[in-house]
Amino acid sequence: MNGVTDMQSPKTRFEVINGMEVHFTEWGDRQNPTVVCWHGLTRNGRDFDILASHLADKYHILCPDTIGRGLSQWSTSPETDYCFENYVNLAIGLLDHLEIKQARWVGTSMGGAIGIRLAGTTEHKNRISHLILNDIGAGAIENNTQDIEGIKRIISYVGTQPRFNTVTELKNYYKMVYSAFGLSEEQEWNDFTQNSCRRTDDGSICPNYDPKISLQFQHTEDLNLWDYWESIEAKILLIRGEISDVFPLDVAEKMQQSQNCKMVTIPKLGHAPALNTEDQILVIENFIRYKKE
Repeated sequence: MNGVTDMQSPKTRFEVINGMEVHFTEWGDRQNPTVVCWHGLTRNGRDFDILASHLADKYHILCPDTIGRGLSQWSTSPETDYCFENYVNLAIGLLDHLEIKQARWVGTSMGGAIGIRLAGTTEHKNRISHLILNDIGAGAIENNTQDIEGIKRIISYVGTQPRFNTVTELKNYYKMVYSAFGLSEEQEWNDFTQNSCRRTDDGSICPNYDPKISLQFQHTEDLNLWDYWESIEAKILLIRGEISDVFPLDVAEKMQQSQNCKMVTIPKLGHAPALNTEDQILVIENFIRYKKE
């Protein structure tokens, strides 16, 4: 399944949310149920182009760029703004601004952690009816360091952005760093790179996010989401890459014990499945189709 279908195309929008300009793509008819697709730590909303294009005939899709990523504004106070609490407030602000009372949520990695916090917060838990977590857990289990190692791997490349002379060089870097995503076709990598690169003042090419987003890891309390998890009332689907180093199997199994949720494992992939194949998209379509009982 390659590229965006001709059936649907997105609108690009910029709105000021909580004092910051937020970019997002909007797909489908606003009269249909809303699906919010929220990306991972260094990524942006364009990662969901293929998924959104296939859902847009039946749903209204929002794919935001978190502040400091993509085309959204960078913070002048990164020490305080780049944290999950602020990202959740950003999500609530966006839903309020667009007058969306309830949505289905697809969150990859960081986007899933934002969804857990939002769905598990007492005053906002009804904002999410269906919660899909793409390769992200609620936190470490005592005496288990596997997921911490995965986070360390991500931290190792977030704060120091590589710079290249050409887009092709950046694409080759992305192929190495994101090899576990499951992108296979050259056009997929071309789109992935084009949607996540920028030129710097010296003319070089680098990823299109603020390196200071790494400061969010100063907020270590953000990594433990078990209290939020226990409070969630939404329908839940866990999607896990079979070889993920961020979402270990024992964490997923513990999450299933404390909640009425189902899990789907994507063979041979790690952190995090790109949600770009027919099989992966069908899993999501089947899950969000049914109303919450």
